Amino acid sequence: MRAVQVSTLDGPRSVAVAEVDDPQAGPGQVLIEVHEAGVAYPDVLLTRGEYQLRPEPPFSPGSEVAGVVRSAPEDSGLSAGDRVAAFPGFGGFAELVAVDSRAVFPLPDRLSFTAAAGLPMNYLTVHFALTRRGGLRAGETVLVHGAAGGVGTAAVQLARALGAHVIAVVSTDAKAEAARAAGAHETVLADGFRARVAESTGGRGVDIVVDPVGGDRFTDSLRSLAPEGRLLVVGFTGGEIPTVKVNRLLLNNISVVGVGWGAFWLARPDYLRAQWQELLPLLESGEIVPPAGPRHSLDEAADALALLDERRATGKVTLRLR
Repeated sequence: MRAVQVSTLDGPRSVAVAEVDDPQAGPGQVLIEVHEAGVAYPDVLLTRGEYQLRPEPPFSPGSEVAGVVRSAPEDSGLSAGDRVAAFPGFGGFAELVAVDSRAVFPLPDRLSFTAAAGLPMNYLTVHFALTRRGGLRAGETVLVHGAAGGVGTAAVQLARALGAHVIAVVSTDAKAEAARAAGAHETVLADGFRARVAESTGGRGVDIVVDPVGGDRFTDSLRSLAPEGRLLVVGFTGGEIPTVKVNRLLLNNISVVGVGWGAFWLARPDYLRAQWQELLPLLESGEIVPPAGPRHSLDEAADALALLDERRATGKVTLRLR
């Protein structure tokens, strides 16, 4: 089969397509014919050996896919021909991938493979962030950084679907349009966002900040929290890992909350299916659908990864394989 290969840890531009052996499904695994693969920021990190998982080259990145089941264990609830999304972790930038059945999810008929390929990483991460770690309640206000990217649009959509008022933080007017299309009630530019948020909330602040960016916005995000507000640390696409002076947490009883979705479910693999069941009604109703972003062929994987690496992506970037 054809697959994107990381042979050296020299970054996104070093990946190339190669002919490799077809994977064989092991015990408890589903073999999936990949139609579309989602491109996520951890895939970029994998090309440099900077992710917490560090497979030895050569390997194929690709943490989320959508396609058709070729074979499945009898007790998996899946059958050959089923349309599914899946979270292989890596190995998804390939025509076939074998995935633990607990990380394979049935798709509603209304969802295209392109949309479905944008679900597993971002939407399950954001669901974990907002519901389990953030304790989001209907009627609260949520501020989302990087709101035009994959994690950001997922956070915007899910927070709104769960009854929150959503303020999106973006870097350009074009990205503001993308955030509004995803469902943001308001958009603000990153430069000077704290003052705009204070004005919008009448000085109260927001209940939750979803932050996949990090960097120099962090302190102003803390200052934008209402009493008992929660800042959810999702990632650091801005490059810099910020620090916090804990005395800031005392004044308004605010919290900085780590969101380690992968670390959580790896010890509890059945949690993934439970999350999917909670999201399924929203997927079936169309309340959440990943905003389409640039689609690339498998041969253009380096370009697709570079879009995320250079923070030029709007919507979900995917690779089409069939």
